[in-house]
Amino acid sequence: MKLTKITSSALIGLFVFLISCQENTEMVTELIDPDEKLSAGSLTSFDFSENAFGEPIPGLSTRENNAFVIGNSFFRNNWTTAPASATARDGLGPIFNATSCGGCHAKDGRAQPPLEANGPLDGLLFRLSIPGSGFHGEPLVESNYGEQLNDRAIPGAKPEGHVKISYTELDGTYADGIKYSLQKPNYEFLGLNLGPLDSKVLVSPRIAQQIPGLGLLENIPEAAILVLADENDLDQDGISGRPNYVWNRELQKTTLGRFGWKANQPSLLQQTAAAFLGDIGITSSMFPTENLIGASLQFKNLPNGGNPEISDQNLANVVSYVQTLSVPARRNYTNQKVLRGKQIFIQLNCSGCHTPSFRTSNASSIIALNNQKIFPYTDLLIHDMGPKLADNRPDFQATGTEWRTPPLWGIGMIKTVNRHTSLLHDGRARNMEEAILWHGGEAQKSTDDFKQLKLTDRMALLSFLEDL
Repeated sequence: MKLTKITSSALIGLFVFLISCQENTEMVTELIDPDEKLSAGSLTSFDFSENAFGEPIPGLSTRENNAFVIGNSFFRNNWTTAPASATARDGLGPIFNATSCGGCHAKDGRAQPPLEANGPLDGLLFRLSIPGSGFHGEPLVESNYGEQLNDRAIPGAKPEGHVKISYTELDGTYADGIKYSLQKPNYEFLGLNLGPLDSKVLVSPRIAQQIPGLGLLENIPEAAILVLADENDLDQDGISGRPNYVWNRELQKTTLGRFGWKANQPSLLQQTAAAFLGDIGITSSMFPTENLIGASLQFKNLPNGGNPEISDQNLANVVSYVQTLSVPARRNYTNQKVLRGKQIFIQLNCSGCHTPSFRTSNASSIIALNNQKIFPYTDLLIHDMGPKLADNRPDFQATGTEWRTPPLWGIGMIKTVNRHTSLLHDGRARNMEEAILWHGGEAQKSTDDFKQLKLTDRMALLSFLEDL
């Protein structure tokens, strides 16, 4: 047998290479957190099918499970025009955007912008206001079209209008010479049936987000959120997140905002009731008046589903359903490429806004939601994201450039559940890579550093995000 002669220099080179590999492996392996597989603690789901966002958390009582089933029905099934034989589900409109909650949150997931320029808006809404604020700090509604444009209507009423969407391609290049392209949306309001929009109108497109894990976010202690705020950037890391304080209708006072793209809703009860009114035209005891203003008041005498159109009990069931949707587990949290991506996520200070973990309080009436270590990757604060993502529409204390940090848990399952990868507040990002590239303002340095990464490291970061 012939033996190959190995020189001493080759042996030294091989030894150095092996040591280097060992050091890199140890450096990445030590980032493994065994708890992180369970994104929602003991409430984590292991359904990785297209129904991954629709699983209830384990440990519900019989009463809570019944509320989940009933709430699911009212969330998914269509509301009808009044009068109807099913009086618990009539009262649609008179103007609206969807006939059910599931019409925007398909399979409890995320909507995407219309695929055609003149296609139905479905889960893409357009908030409207004029400069200034109301008595409680809320946006001032547009005089004819109210707080949002409703592009559908029941017989006897008229849709308020439609929005034509087009895109401008913006080209860029990474430091390694690889090119990329972003799409900037352009919006044109057409067929406005109630007269022209106010010349000073402020418009904010908002895409419907996936909803698993919201009950856990609601149960994060307020103090744990506020301790992350750094409005004056005292630590000089370039990140100055702050809370949005909003009007709480249930408590009749200003409280911390947690939900919505600008953290403009204080609770899931108010968020849900507001969506029933604004999106479907369904009144509740919290929002007892139809969403009609100005010229749309001509539709006020059309048949309705009673006052209120959804009972307190059925509204509570829908809220309970939303509170108890589970979050899918991580699939590859020990994978070396994913761990390398996690390391880069930390190095780029993405975790400065997307805070990895919290422990929930013991304050929820749903016992299972209490005292859970969770990994939502959000701080629930609002941050200045720069002019590229600005809607220039204030919302309570959030400015026209500020957005709430969206939770990242479950983001890698959107493609499986909803069959698309559209991200950001208006769905402009066609994938995670584009979403990162759109980040500006407080995240500008992270974006600039991302552009400097070599291709393998960029792919590792994306692999980490896809595993969340």
